[in-house]
Amino acid sequence: MRSDFKDTYKHKGMRRNLISELREKGITDENVLKAFDNVPRHFFLELAFTEQAYSNVAFQIGAGQTISHPFTVAFQTQLLNIKKGDKVLEIGTGSGFQTSILCDMGAKVFSVERQRELYSNVGHILRHFHFTPRLSYGDGYKGLPSFAPFDGIIVTCGAPYVPDALLEQLKVGGKLVIPIGEGGIQRMKLITKVSEQEFETKDYGDFSFVPMLENKAR
Repeated sequence: MRSDFKDTYKHKGMRRNLISELREKGITDENVLKAFDNVPRHFFLELAFTEQAYSNVAFQIGAGQTISHPFTVAFQTQLLNIKKGDKVLEIGTGSGFQTSILCDMGAKVFSVERQRELYSNVGHILRHFHFTPRLSYGDGYKGLPSFAPFDGIIVTCGAPYVPDALLEQLKVGGKLVIPIGEGGIQRMKLITKVSEQEFETKDYGDFSFVPMLENKAR
């Protein structure tokens, strides 16, 4: 668990370079880019990886999980089109970086993590930022029905199919961002709930995530 939270001029410079790279790759939501500036990614990695924290790569974070590429985090967040005060469900708390980006943008975040190790560790860094998401340990396929409906749902692991429970927990007009597919590559889907029974789906191409495992919490 990381205990030092130093953000130097060098780190800030690397962060500006990353933000420029994200712009070049098509991230246009200024609120997303501002959150990337406000939330130092190197805080979420081991000290040995600090120098590489602002390159567009994924890193192992324990329990067989990864912190996603910065572009992937930015892209999924941009698809949600978050407004301050939106109620957002995150499936896969992981390192807490995506959680922190959502919190910094003013979302009311509810996050589910099935890996006990990650669930137990993530609160430490979130408290450092004074973020107060509601964290839950459990099965992401089930969502959090007691807190539904949500304006947005973001799934940060590859799912073999779209869980019905997540569709049910969306508000009408709400958006679900989810990578679908088994194996090493998934297709990023944006599903908008048009009415209680009608959904619109858009495809945003190939991405790579660790798998979302069903009915398991470790």
